[in-house]
Amino acid sequence: MLVDGMALLFRAFFATAVSGQFMINSKGVPTNAIHGFVKHFATAMSQFRPTHAAVCWDMGSKTFRTEMFESYKANRPEAPIELLPQFDLVKEVVEAFDVPNIGLPGYEADDCIGTIARTAKEVESVSILTGDKDILQLIDDRVSVILLQKGYGNYVVHNRETLYAEKGIWPEQMIDLKAFMGDPSDNYPGVRGIGEKTAVKLLQDHGNVEGVIANLHQLTKSQRAKIEADLEMLHLSRQLAEIKCDVPVECRMDEAFFRIDREKVLSKFNEVELKGLHRLFENETMYA
Repeated sequence: MLVDGMALLFRAFFATAVSGQFMINSKGVPTNAIHGFVKHFATAMSQFRPTHAAVCWDMGSKTFRTEMFESYKANRPEAPIELLPQFDLVKEVVEAFDVPNIGLPGYEADDCIGTIARTAKEVESVSILTGDKDILQLIDDRVSVILLQKGYGNYVVHNRETLYAEKGIWPEQMIDLKAFMGDPSDNYPGVRGIGEKTAVKLLQDHGNVEGVIANLHQLTKSQRAKIEADLEMLHLSRQLAEIKCDVPVECRMDEAFFRIDREKVLSKFNEVELKGLHRLFENETMYA
């Protein structure tokens, strides 16, 4: 199981920050995001029982995508001050589980996840735990995506067939979908005036961005005009949407084998003052 650390940490933070529950410990450090991260992580591990696990992280806001497009994610506010000290501390907690923390400056957690999912040939299947639908493009015959839903222990699990049944397109077409639609949360526009419904229909009819462009003469006058007006941004948006699966990271399977040293974990919980989490680790199969 590859865990999107950023998705879990942010989700956990905002779930409690909205009511001001920052869980500040005796050292003055907020722990609400870490507390929620551990609950998400432990619940998924208990439910899906992976043999191996690793957690992937963003390593700063500057990446090859911001070099390609200066406005990429420029609409996002600075991380809340209560979250800042939790970025490093959560990695210490993950280390206490003997689970690798993986990240690479210049790339996003998604790129690390994509690369490891493609290169981890020693295992039969890979599942990705996230709340981020961008990762759906990585689904293939051996990669599935577990999407977090509201609360803990609620998931939608997608493989190729379930994604096609829901969206009407295949995982590899999700990149082209975002190329047309753009992504307001990542701050790139795609083709102005083309929404999800139109984009899906275009991809169903013509396969991908190249197929649509090759068949512009078959489109409506309005669709053709919109695409021709934003052709450059269409190509750029596709590059921004695509998760890189060839970045220089690796995850050694012997280091990712998932067995918890319970005393080590509980000792870290005591140090950070994470209360009420020990009961999540009473499942004997998790221990070394």
